[in-house]
Amino acid sequence: MAERIESSVQNLWQEPCLISAAVPHWPALSLWRSAAYLRTTLSTTSVSLHLTPTGKADSLAPHPTSPSALCFASAHVQKLPFPEALGAVLASGEEKTVAYLQQQHDCFRSEYGALAGDCEEHIPWASEALGCSPEAVNLWVGNHLSETSFHKDHYENLYVVITGEKRFLLLPPTDVHRMYIREYPAAQYCYHQDSGECTLELEDPIAYVPWCSVDPYPLPEEKQREVEKFPLYFNGPKPFVTVKAGEMLYLPSMWFHHVRQSPDETGLTIAINYWYDMQFDIKYAYFKFLQSIPHSLSNDLEWCETRNVESSFDRSFNNSGDESDIIVSHADGDTSNSEE
Repeated sequence: MAERIESSVQNLWQEPCLISAAVPHWPALSLWRSAAYLRTTLSTTSVSLHLTPTGKADSLAPHPTSPSALCFASAHVQKLPFPEALGAVLASGEEKTVAYLQQQHDCFRSEYGALAGDCEEHIPWASEALGCSPEAVNLWVGNHLSETSFHKDHYENLYVVITGEKRFLLLPPTDVHRMYIREYPAAQYCYHQDSGECTLELEDPIAYVPWCSVDPYPLPEEKQREVEKFPLYFNGPKPFVTVKAGEMLYLPSMWFHHVRQSPDETGLTIAINYWYDMQFDIKYAYFKFLQSIPHSLSNDLEWCETRNVESSFDRSFNNSGDESDIIVSHADGDTSNSEE
C-alpha cells in the first residue's frame, strides 16, 4: 500500500524534458550571434538593465547593517538605450558591477518587439497541449557572471537558449524541505553613477520574502559549514541539465531550479522563455501540504525524503553522489506527431 501511495504522489508531477534541435527554423539562432545586428535592430529601444555587484540578483546577500545575517537582495534596475545597455553587459567583470538584460514581466514583447520576427510568438505544440497562449515571454542577455538562485515559478516554462549554454540544477516540488525556505528582510541594490558601485538598502517599511536558503556552490572554505546547515540538500541527489544553443528545456511549474550560464565566443549568453499559466490543481494542494509540515519534523523528514528522492531519481537520473546529468526525457526537435 505504501508503495502504491508513493507511486501515486510521484506521478502527480510532470518531469523536465530537454528537446534537441528544438527551433532550427528560427532566424534568431544566427542573427542574435551578431552584436552589430542587435545594436542596429534595437538602436532606438530603451530596455531594462539589472545591476548588482556580483551577478546574483533576487538572491541572498549579507545584511547591510548586520553582515553576519542575510537579506533578500533585488537588483538595481534602470532604463537605458539598448546599445549602451549591451555595452554594460559585455563590460561586466571589468567594472564594479555586473549587468544583466532581463525584466521578467513579459519584457520580450514590451521591450524587444523589433526582434519578434526572429522567433515565434509562442510554442505551437505547447500552446495546444496547455490550452492557452503564453502569459509572458522574457528575454535574458548576460555573461558568465550572471547567476540565478534556487527558486520556483508558478508557470509551465519553455526555455530556449539562443547563444551560449545554461546549466540548470533541478529539484522536484516534493523536495521543498531540502530548500530550507525561510523569511528574509527585503533589500535592493542602489547604483551610484559617480563611483560605479552598488550599495544595499533595506526596504522601508521592512518587508519579508520567503526564499530558498541553499547556495549549491559555496566557497570552498565555507562548504563544510553549509553542508552542516543544510544536510537535506547537500547529502541528497543534485541532478542537473545543460541546455545548449538551439535546445529547449521544458521546466514544469513548481520545480526548484538554480541557473548558471556560460557564453560563446561572442561573450554573451542569450535565452528566451515562454511562461504558460499553471493549473492550481491537486499538485499545488499537495505542495502546499508538504510546505506546511513544520521544520521541527526534519529528523523524520530526512529519512522520508531521502527514501522518496532515491526511489524517484534512481528511475530518472544518473546519480554520482554529487551532481548528475538529466537523462529522463530527451526528445528530438520534431514534435509534429506529439500530443503534448
